[in-house]
Amino acid sequence: MDPSCGLTDNRVSPPNSLHVSPPGGGGGVSSSHRKRRTLVAPEMNLSLDQSEGSLLSDDFLDTPDDLDINVDDIDTPDETDSLEFITNGNDLEWEDDTPVASAKAGPGGSSGAPAEDGNANNGRLWRTVIIGEQEHRIDMQIIKPYLRVITHGGYYGEGLNAIIVFSACYLPDSSCPDYHYIMENLFLYVVSSLEMLVAEDYLIIYMNGATPRNKMPGISWLKKCYQMIDRRLRKNLKSLVIAHPTWFIRTVLAISRPFISVKFMNKIQYVHSLDELAEIVPMEHVHVPECVMQYDEERIKARRERMEQEKRQQEQQSVPQGAIKNSVRPKSMIVEQ
Repeated sequence: MDPSCGLTDNRVSPPNSLHVSPPGGGGGVSSSHRKRRTLVAPEMNLSLDQSEGSLLSDDFLDTPDDLDINVDDIDTPDETDSLEFITNGNDLEWEDDTPVASAKAGPGGSSGAPAEDGNANNGRLWRTVIIGEQEHRIDMQIIKPYLRVITHGGYYGEGLNAIIVFSACYLPDSSCPDYHYIMENLFLYVVSSLEMLVAEDYLIIYMNGATPRNKMPGISWLKKCYQMIDRRLRKNLKSLVIAHPTWFIRTVLAISRPFISVKFMNKIQYVHSLDELAEIVPMEHVHVPECVMQYDEERIKARRERMEQEKRQQEQQSVPQGAIKNSVRPKSMIVEQ
């Protein structure tokens, strides 16, 4: 074979190691390879003084004359100018206040989703609360007429033992529009108010007087309230005082026994007048609705009239029997005459 083809037995085998030679020397690397050039950076003084070569020297701080900015020559918008954005016909809108977890449907069957005009809340006021580690939003506009249903009545005993007053007469009428939506938001308001008003032990005064049947909360509503109340609130509740109980509220509580614990049922007390209530708790800061006060006065008046009537009947029964016999003449005496 012709040696000019380059396939000879004298070919050089590839190196299996890198031989580094000292600078300026030969080495195992072929001289045909180009040497890499090393760029040496200029010396720079990193001191903070203004000496020669320092970063703060005049050489580094000088700027060209054409970079000087004259603030007086800059045009600024006037107060009458409006700030407009080019949005390709799409208006910029704030994030709406759609409820995260509230009532399932809004008034009139609306679901709270953004409307065609982009107004999701329709001018309503929402309050965000945390109940049971879950975020809820309350439609405060729809329950505004019923906010007096729960109030703070001061404290009793030693410490921060709160008095919570629940006035059933302020509940919505069951025949009003969107009753279920109102009650769901009112339920969230009542439970969140309890968590804010209660610090330690507390008692609840349930003003049942002067409340018609159509305003009485249903069993399902009461059950939901009881189940959603935090365990701390259940434990710290010392007493549930029901003022002016009726047979209806007693029946509701009797039906509720299956889902209410025995300990909770033992905390229920009944008082038949505001005077009896004053013997249990201080009434200085307890808000008593006007209709409840009038109801209490009518009951006291009716009780007084009933007691007077019973007293007259007892006096008539206590008349001596001899006087009655003398006043009645026997028939035999009448015939003889």
